Amino acid sequence: MTFDLDAIRRAEFPWALTGESIYLNHASTGPLPQRAVETLSEWATLRATPDRISHDRQFGILTRGRELIAQLIGAKPEEIALATNTSYGLNLAAFSLPIQKGDVVVSPDLEFPANVYPWMQLAKTRGVEYRRVRCEDGVLDPDRLARELEDERVKVVTVSWVQFASGARVDLEALGTLCRSRGVYFVVDAIQGLGPLTLDLRRTPVDILACGAQKWLLSPWGAAFVYVRRDLVEMIEPHDVSWLAVRGADDFSRLVDYDLTWRADARRFEFITLPFQDYAGMNESLELLAEVGPDAAAARVERLADRIVAWACDEGVELVTPRARERRAGIVSVRPGDAVSASERLARAGVAHSMREGAIRLSPHWYNTEEEVERALAVLSGEGS
Repeated sequence: MTFDLDAIRRAEFPWALTGESIYLNHASTGPLPQRAVETLSEWATLRATPDRISHDRQFGILTRGRELIAQLIGAKPEEIALATNTSYGLNLAAFSLPIQKGDVVVSPDLEFPANVYPWMQLAKTRGVEYRRVRCEDGVLDPDRLARELEDERVKVVTVSWVQFASGARVDLEALGTLCRSRGVYFVVDAIQGLGPLTLDLRRTPVDILACGAQKWLLSPWGAAFVYVRRDLVEMIEPHDVSWLAVRGADDFSRLVDYDLTWRADARRFEFITLPFQDYAGMNESLELLAEVGPDAAAARVERLADRIVAWACDEGVELVTPRARERRAGIVSVRPGDAVSASERLARAGVAHSMREGAIRLSPHWYNTEEEVERALAVLSGEGS
């Protein structure tokens, strides 16, 4: 560990020190660090009297957000469009990529609905075939993808980096490389992967990547982004059009000089007005992650997840999540004999978790302690209530 966990917990997550609750539900919604809470409060006060907010300060929040996101994922700021949720980026992919009647979109079955319904609607309205492929753990592996790509009608492959229920993850680099070699667009829902895992899009071929920041990035609701590969930005047009998506829109003194010429960067896809205060909070959370170090944070999540996996194997509890490290991230799902009763015990003990597809989903983060995980496992073992 390269950061002072105790100091960070005291400064940023003081509620965790009381011992009254244990938060292992980051795959649903992540808590906010104290610095983000304070920033949101500051912006709420400023918003009450908006004349105190300069134009540069207001839009500077968005500029800084794009910079922090680009730094986190190995991209360029001009490849980042801010959005309010993951669904926006997936809809952008579905309705802006050059997909025609008769083309095929492939995804693994058991995807989270946000990465299903846009493609179903595309099939309904444009005559595209949306093909969901049954895969082990809901994960599309390179061999299976290679077989699917034998059909030359396949134009898009869309996957979740980490499957929301099983916690199984795909090999983004292998799938992306295969798609790139066949001229197939590769779309990724990264919301369950970014944070517990690291990403460098300079070496991982992805065309469009959508990610909400409210889970593992510990950011406010309403903060998200979509990455669009630089070469692709100027090849596709927005499906939904914002008044700030066009060239020259920054000059508020000439707004009626209408010119539907898109910006040259990914801001053409942003749908203004965005929740500036939420991005101010997100920026604080991303600054904290940068201070901790994404690699250090990911390594710690891995160790905490390892402990849950080991417990399940030792106790003979069904492990829904793949056992191998390289096939999972921060989600570990287990299915005790009576999962509902086990979930009720966890709730009584103040352990925040989720029930997904009949299994208990635990999702620890880097600021959690080994002691917190052990207490949760003791409850699952029936040693506490």
